[in-house]
Amino acid sequence: MNQDIRQPLPAAYLSIDEATKASGFTMASDIYTCSLLKTLAASKPGSKFLELGTGSGLSTSWILDGMDAHSTLVSIDNDAGLLEIAQNHLGGDPRLSLVHTDGEDWVKAHSDEKYDYIFADTWHGKYLLLDEVLNMLNPGAFYIIDDMLPQPNWPEGHDQKAINLVEYLDSRADLALTKQIWATGIILAVRL
Repeated sequence: MNQDIRQPLPAAYLSIDEATKASGFTMASDIYTCSLLKTLAASKPGSKFLELGTGSGLSTSWILDGMDAHSTLVSIDNDAGLLEIAQNHLGGDPRLSLVHTDGEDWVKAHSDEKYDYIFADTWHGKYLLLDEVLNMLNPGAFYIIDDMLPQPNWPEGHDQKAINLVEYLDSRADLALTKQIWATGIILAVRL
């Protein structure tokens, strides 16, 4: 066994990747994480998906590729330029709502909504407003975060924030949690 991805890439993936590189954005999810996001999405037919931190839409394309026709995805980001890349390549998908907004404002305005799958790939829902986002999970829903292993772009002191986050998630009795020392470091939790 190896980590080769032999299944077809999402149709828009290569063009989004090219536009992402041209934009200078370097914080996109890696292809292995994206592959896992697709696989997990495929296990949730007819579900509500939430992505906090669209970036340029690389991970978004994989989540959409795993979703069925009866599922919906809300993906938010505060960077209009990056969202434009996602909009240009994925905006025609009727299952997708791309939202340009501040993460804190969006989470606070939608805290009563429930989701079956949340990929938190930004500060809000991961390091900020974590409890509020975890409360948005339906029973049996996935909560997924990446970049939990040291990354070259981490600012000074971020390693302790990551350690504290993992310890807090481990302490919650309402989550079944798996920590994966793979790709960029992934935590997969299910709401009990």
